[in-house]
Amino acid sequence: IMVTLTIYKEIIMKTVGLITEYNPFHNGHLYHIQEALRVTGADTAIVVMSGDYVQRGVPAIMPKRLRAEMALKCGAGAVFELPVCYATGSAEYFAMGAISFLDRLGIVDSVCFGSECADLSSLQTVSGILYSEPDGYRELLKKYLKEGRSFPSARQAALAEYTGREELASLLNDPNNILGIEYLKALKKLNSSIVPFTIRRIGSHYHDSTLSGTCSSASAIRSLLAYSGSSLRTERSGQTFENASYTNLLGALEDQVPGCCMELLKDYHRVSYPVYQNDFSLILKYKLLNKRPGNLTRYMDVSEELAGRICSRLNDFFNYKQFCELLKTREITQTRINRALLHIMLGLKKDRIQKYIDGGYHFYARLLGIRRDSEKIITRISAKSSLPLLIRLSESSLLPEPGQKMLRDDILASNLYTSVVTDKFKTAFQNEYKQALLKV
Repeated sequence: IMVTLTIYKEIIMKTVGLITEYNPFHNGHLYHIQEALRVTGADTAIVVMSGDYVQRGVPAIMPKRLRAEMALKCGAGAVFELPVCYATGSAEYFAMGAISFLDRLGIVDSVCFGSECADLSSLQTVSGILYSEPDGYRELLKKYLKEGRSFPSARQAALAEYTGREELASLLNDPNNILGIEYLKALKKLNSSIVPFTIRRIGSHYHDSTLSGTCSSASAIRSLLAYSGSSLRTERSGQTFENASYTNLLGALEDQVPGCCMELLKDYHRVSYPVYQNDFSLILKYKLLNKRPGNLTRYMDVSEELAGRICSRLNDFFNYKQFCELLKTREITQTRINRALLHIMLGLKKDRIQKYIDGGYHFYARLLGIRRDSEKIITRISAKSSLPLLIRLSESSLLPEPGQKMLRDDILASNLYTSVVTDKFKTAFQNEYKQALLKV
């Protein structure tokens, strides 16, 4: 009887997928994990997380394994790394990379994402229009682009005019709504059986830069951490902590992050974080010094116009963040510029990424960490997934050539990040090949 019950439980086990960055992990993320398990009725949550660089085109404030450990201690069953070419892509690339990964795992029943509106029906309506691009909508989009609007602005205006419903178009004002719409588009494109759920994002707005209540935004927490060591300030932010001590600064976070995460923040402060865009300034300048406009357009998110601006303004380069701001125009968003320069620095070229997409988006599932009480996930994925489970990099020789190239992109990006961390904090360098699987 016990054997029968065990098999039956395995058959009906439900898994929810979460698409995350945890930059850094805070109370809102804990709420997301708990609510995702509740609303979907799932037994476990599998996380696909950006690695050492995030979707807005900047390095994560702390290393991926530290962020993964926080997630595991707060209830995630397993954390997988989203390949860097998708983690640093536009909302569309990011979403397609993440959803296709969850789909290929073979055991994910649902995906649950946060949104500002928490209205799945409206998000589905918008995603349907943006996915199918009816003729009327497409013509309106062309019209607004010709007027010189940025793509996000033109898309929102076209959607408002096409539907005659300003409230639908206004969903594109909020970043989590936008990502949610892209997740839904990706599910449609893949004809995936994964069922979508959304929950309302709680607490501060995504862009709020000051702490508020007990669910502040990741932006506000990063702003505080920017002042967490006077000798290590490499950029300034909107909030001022001029006279605050290190203890007071981290103490201000005690109501904002789970207790287990607070311990990790204290243990690794000025050992492996905080890390900023400007810490990579010399690396980026080195990469740009020997480039011409024709070379630059080979990289993701780099248009001919932007390539020309990069080369013409290079003598005005002072630091990474300042140069991004210098390149901004009415037509090119700051985030697009951030991503373009990051792709140049990491060597992420359009033709190579197109080959990854043509090959099915993914070639392996790289596991960063797992809870000890969830290790059966490994068995289930090994049995049901079309992707080889990559726990040790030494196993990568069995991957097809595109998979090996994709993995080399990931390894280079992580080793570069680790090199910056070790130089900044004077700690020992540990090559990506030497990193062990996290078990919590």
